[in-house]
Amino acid sequence: MQPELCFATPRKLPKAKDLRGRVVVLDIAFASEAGGASFETMTLPFIQNLGPRLAAWVDHHDSSHHARFKDDPRFVLSTKAEHGACPEMVTPEVVARAGTVDTIVCHNDFDGLVSAAKWIREGREPYPGADADARAVDTRIGQPSPIGVRFDRALRARPRDLGLFGIVVRHLVAGLEETSLWEPIDRAAAELGPVEQNTRQLALRYRRIGTDLVFADVTERPGPYDKTLLLLIGQERAKIAAVLDGDSLSLAAAFDSGLNFLELLGLSGGMPTRVSVPKKRLPDVLKALGLSAYSID
Repeated sequence: MQPELCFATPRKLPKAKDLRGRVVVLDIAFASEAGGASFETMTLPFIQNLGPRLAAWVDHHDSSHHARFKDDPRFVLSTKAEHGACPEMVTPEVVARAGTVDTIVCHNDFDGLVSAAKWIREGREPYPGADADARAVDTRIGQPSPIGVRFDRALRARPRDLGLFGIVVRHLVAGLEETSLWEPIDRAAAELGPVEQNTRQLALRYRRIGTDLVFADVTERPGPYDKTLLLLIGQERAKIAAVLDGDSLSLAAAFDSGLNFLELLGLSGGMPTRVSVPKKRLPDVLKALGLSAYSID
């Protein structure tokens, strides 16, 4: 019997008591202070409540708290620079060492879903090049294969669709042999077109702050947009893109830019080149980037 699936994010973890049996956690970063939660208030209680039922935790996001678990073989942890995506860390050896698991908790993006499918397949890629596709999608460096693009566009179009997540994992676990499963995936991907059009319109709001930063406020907008695409468009215009959406400020730079927002903003973990912080930290951001002389109204 295949493990049950639970889709999560670092700041929206399930209750340990609701998870069946032995649990593996894949591609879930240790929470940082950026979004109001923290490792101490979110991640650590989850680990403690799982206790010996935690079979493995495999993740590739930076965190100063990794050191706490360096002597616990259940934790297979790296930095984003060491592993651009999580599936390449899900090896046959890691799966075998963990033993039988009853529940997989995975991040609800392409990287996390491929990791879950690969775990169910005992460390084997769902299709040749799946690891490389996950790395290209997660780092936005290089071009994913046509297969990777189909999955990525569907998930970006419906980033909260639990049913779609399940279909994607099922298709990957089957090695893409259930060709009928492409239909709902491609149908979801087709919905991204209007979202992309809206995103490109929002990109017209970008304005330059200093030399290396462009900023756009999209708090008020006519419809849904793709934040990843919007940040990538910004990075075409400056080294750093910043997007304000309500009370959340997102910063992004190229994976190979050499920038580390975690260090600049004093955050304990996450992705070095993409972070989200509360709007109230905008003055701190400008100061860290050497832009204190500028104001953003």
